[in-house]
Amino acid sequence: MVQGTAKPTARSPANDLLEQQLGSSACGHGAGEASRDGESIIDLTHLARMTMGEKHLEAEVLALFDRQAGMLLARMKGASPKAAAALAHTLAGSARGIGAWEVAGAAQEVELAAQGSLRAETASAVHALGRVVARAQAAIKELLGTT
Repeated sequence: MVQGTAKPTARSPANDLLEQQLGSSACGHGAGEASRDGESIIDLTHLARMTMGEKHLEAEVLALFDRQAGMLLARMKGASPKAAAALAHTLAGSARGIGAWEVAGAAQEVELAAQGSLRAETASAVHALGRVVARAQAAIKELLGTT
């Protein structure tokens, strides 16, 4: 989470698990790998493995990712390339934690575009990331049964 953007919240198993995933999954799958079933934007097998099959925990982690992705993406829009790269790096790690390989790959593209410090290239990559995040958020809403 980006400092100063939210009030401190009570710790939950999902927060602890997501932090653990961020540390342990960064070297997992490559950023561009598709999910095992080749269809879902979220690798449900990976998610189940990371949550030890606990459906309630899966739901909590998905909801947490949904909120975090929206917040990070909103902050990236109009940010400097350096700031966008840092936010994208955080999002990529979170995406890998839940098996959202396409989101992780698109976030990595933002990081790469930002290396040249060109606002137009970074903005274009952020826009592409936004489309992928929207697909992931729609899938999460479907999985959670929310609208």
